[in-house]
Amino acid sequence: MTTNTLSLRLNGALCLGPDGLAQRDFGIADGLIECAADGRPVDLRGYWVLPAFVDVHGDGFERHLAPRRGAMKDLAQGLMSADAELASNGIATATLAQFYSWEGGMRSPAFALRFLETLRECRAQLLTDVLVQLRFETQMLEDYDAVAQLVADFAVPYLVLNDHIPHDALAKGKRPPRLTGQALKSGRSPDAHLELLKQMHGRSAEVAPALATFAEKLRSRGVRLGSHDDATADQRCWFHALGVEISEFPETREAAETAKLEGGKVILGAPNVVRGGSHSGNASAQDLIAAGLCDALASDYHYPALKQAVFRLVDEGVLPLQKAWELVSRGPAQLLGYADRGTLAQGQRADLVILDPTSRRIEATMTAGRFSYLAGGVAQRFLG
Repeated sequence: MTTNTLSLRLNGALCLGPDGLAQRDFGIADGLIECAADGRPVDLRGYWVLPAFVDVHGDGFERHLAPRRGAMKDLAQGLMSADAELASNGIATATLAQFYSWEGGMRSPAFALRFLETLRECRAQLLTDVLVQLRFETQMLEDYDAVAQLVADFAVPYLVLNDHIPHDALAKGKRPPRLTGQALKSGRSPDAHLELLKQMHGRSAEVAPALATFAEKLRSRGVRLGSHDDATADQRCWFHALGVEISEFPETREAAETAKLEGGKVILGAPNVVRGGSHSGNASAQDLIAAGLCDALASDYHYPALKQAVFRLVDEGVLPLQKAWELVSRGPAQLLGYADRGTLAQGQRADLVILDPTSRRIEATMTAGRFSYLAGGVAQRFLG
């Protein structure tokens, strides 16, 4: 990320605080919100200024890295393109969720390494503050040491535990659904892919003790740990006992309730809110939010969903604007351990969005006092 910042005085806008929107003028200096700073004045009457989004899980960047299957020649250029999409959707801090999986293709161990290497090389050119969430398939018992080393080598701050093995079908001796497509993506024949799944399924009893050691090793290094798609209270309790305190996209209300009762954090998908329910029949994110069972919304597979979800919650009377916006700003910032962003308070990092309340279009995104996106009427006011 570059370090050039602006000295500005933003005047006339309605700004979002803990009590809602109110007219407030404030300055930006040295990349921070400085209430008394006296920089170049900009008239923002008619606009809203709100904290920029902190995205705790998004894999929408994948379409930029591989616009077509196999078209993965220049990952750096793909990351630059993803950076532009993140900024245009108001995201100042983005967590890129990268698989380390038996599934192959962009989810393979080889691609995970290539992705991490490319991100390290081009991170300084990105305008969005980018961090990595590594999504590790727990049945890959031979890879535990390799993943721990990868996390150390690339200072990965956040790891989520997945298990996408079709255990039910394999236990019944059935051919799993979508096997041929998965095999082709992984570069294996369908028979070889099925044999791999059978082998991993057959070693399921070894996962729990291996995972306990693995989780302890990563926690001792300060790595945040999450579980993905918790289905039951017992499953969430087991993860909590391992020190895995983040429950990402719990499938049921009981799993979400258990996570909160144990003092953990719950992440839900913004697309679930926008759709009005889960596409796979799981718990409704809107219902869980209404019950107070959500700490952060994530873009998941669609970056525009963060803003869309907030306004759906507001329009349907689920939450007032300031509470809905916290789920995409202050809440996720706290979950990731950031105390310097997520609000428009004095001394906070100048991460903000400027929004046209009539069209609800984000016309500017600022990250640490630098514009990563500037368009429309707001651009005219800054450049005129």
